[in-house]
Amino acid sequence: MRMIVWLVEGTWPACVDAARDYARDASEVVLLHVTEPGMAGLAHGAFAGLLGRAGSEPDPERRLVELGGTSAAELLDAAEARLGRPCTRLERTGRVEREVVAVAEGAGLLIAARDGDRSRLGPHSLGKAVRFAVDHAPCPVLLVWPEGAPDLTTMPPPPPHHP
Repeated sequence: MRMIVWLVEGTWPACVDAARDYARDASEVVLLHVTEPGMAGLAHGAFAGLLGRAGSEPDPERRLVELGGTSAAELLDAAEARLGRPCTRLERTGRVEREVVAVAEGAGLLIAARDGDRSRLGPHSLGKAVRFAVDHAPCPVLLVWPEGAPDLTTMPPPPPHHP
C-alpha cells in the first residue's frame, strides 16, 4: 500500500506520527509538501509597480523563491527524521488541494491534519484545502488532530427536530 502524508507547516508532526502508527503495512510512504504559487510573483509585482523601485534595488522575487525552497526542504528533512523509515519525498507547486488529490491517485491512504478551528469539534475544524481533499480524494483519508481532540462538550448541538 502506498501512503501519502500531507505535510503542512504547524500540523505536520501529527501526520507523521499517524503515519508511523499505520505505516507497518505500507510499501511506500510519500511525504508530500505543496507550495502555493504566486507569492514570489506578488512580491515582484509590488516591488516593481506599486513601490516604483524597479532597477534601483534587488528584486525580492528570487530571494522569496529560495527561502520557500529552503523552508520546504527543512520541513521534509524534519518529517523524514521523525518518521524513522525509508520514504519518498515529494515537493509540488500549485493549487494545494488539487495537487494533494492528484498525488493521492492510486494511494491506499492519505493522511491529513485538520486545518480549521481546532478548539471544538464540528465541521469548522476543516479548512478549505482539507475539506476539498476529503471530498475529492480517490482513496481513504485519515484526518488527525494536530493537538489532542477537543472535548465532546464542544460538539455543536443537534439541529432542531422537525416532524
